[in-house]
Amino acid sequence: MAKRAGALGFQRLKSGRINMPIKEGYLAMKTALAVVILAAAAGIGSVAAAAETLYIPLGSAGEALIIDTRSDEIVGRIQDIPDVHGLAATADGKLLIAASLSEQEGGAGSIPDKPEGVAEDEHAGHHGANPAMPESDTVSILSLINARTSQIMRRIEVPGAVHHVATTPDSRFAIATHPSSGQVSIVDLERYALVATLATGPAPNYAVVSPDGARIFVSNAGNDTISEIDPQRWIVRRNFVAGKSPEHMVLSQNGQRLYVANVDDGTVSEIDAAEGVVMRTFEVGGRLHGIDLSEDGRRLFVSARERNELVVMNLHTLEIFRATLGPAPYHVATAGGAGKLYVSSAEEPKIWVLDLQTLQRLAEIPIRGEGHQMAVTAR
Repeated sequence: MAKRAGALGFQRLKSGRINMPIKEGYLAMKTALAVVILAAAAGIGSVAAAAETLYIPLGSAGEALIIDTRSDEIVGRIQDIPDVHGLAATADGKLLIAASLSEQEGGAGSIPDKPEGVAEDEHAGHHGANPAMPESDTVSILSLINARTSQIMRRIEVPGAVHHVATTPDSRFAIATHPSSGQVSIVDLERYALVATLATGPAPNYAVVSPDGARIFVSNAGNDTISEIDPQRWIVRRNFVAGKSPEHMVLSQNGQRLYVANVDDGTVSEIDAAEGVVMRTFEVGGRLHGIDLSEDGRRLFVSARERNELVVMNLHTLEIFRATLGPAPYHVATAGGAGKLYVSSAEEPKIWVLDLQTLQRLAEIPIRGEGHQMAVTAR
């Protein structure tokens, strides 16, 4: 029987905007029973641990941890990635893209050292000024990392601080958001080159890519919109409205539904990705942050940072489950093969490891710095 994780509550919800108090203080036995019922309602059976790797960028610590999700042990570190906030893996699992939130004066961060036997003018001509790079007094660095060896293969300059990163399903491109400049950068991972910058809207925060690679969605926290990017022409195809200050997002596996955490109004928008229309709005309360889906797409996990809660929504039965988790639950990542949920704290140097079915706390991983955008890959 699962241990009680904190004050919990349940209530069936209706479609549309939801604004409802959740009862607190159930007895431990009733709580544990409710957790089991919720897991059963979601249609989740036992999950055998699969070989997965979790990568955790540690912000001010300037490194990323490599975690074995079966044992939750630190099995490696990727160092020399200053102020790393965004981190994503390519679909083939071969490459990691780590993004720095710090800015510096423009230089030659993306130019590799001159090979022996190559003349200086030939090398400079081949690695000349990039027409895709807009004029900018400052740049930040994307580090391209070999996932097998943990070695940094290339550093690429992009125009301004990067918050989050996404990659396309074909492992060809990376998308980096620049909140301070209102644009995103597109990096070709085969050519190791910045190939486009696009203005999306004020304070672009997060990016996700549809499973077929045909659409890229970017949340613009500054004007409450989502931009849809056409990756064939690298243009913004359209914008549509979400909630107040949309930030983290997750797409359903079939690409039909986009779930958006609206930080300032404490809601989650469920958006029809094809139509760009809000289908349902879930009231969570307080300032939100991380968001992720279970592998079967039935349960949505949201960190209610201000309320010190992890909130789980059953998207089929419309039940809500709240577990006390604090202080300040932050980024969220599911490891479906291991049957685990990983949540960082914005205020303490640790990662909580929770059972994906019951939310029982399984372990805590001590870290340095702060845990930001986590990535899970199969092995």
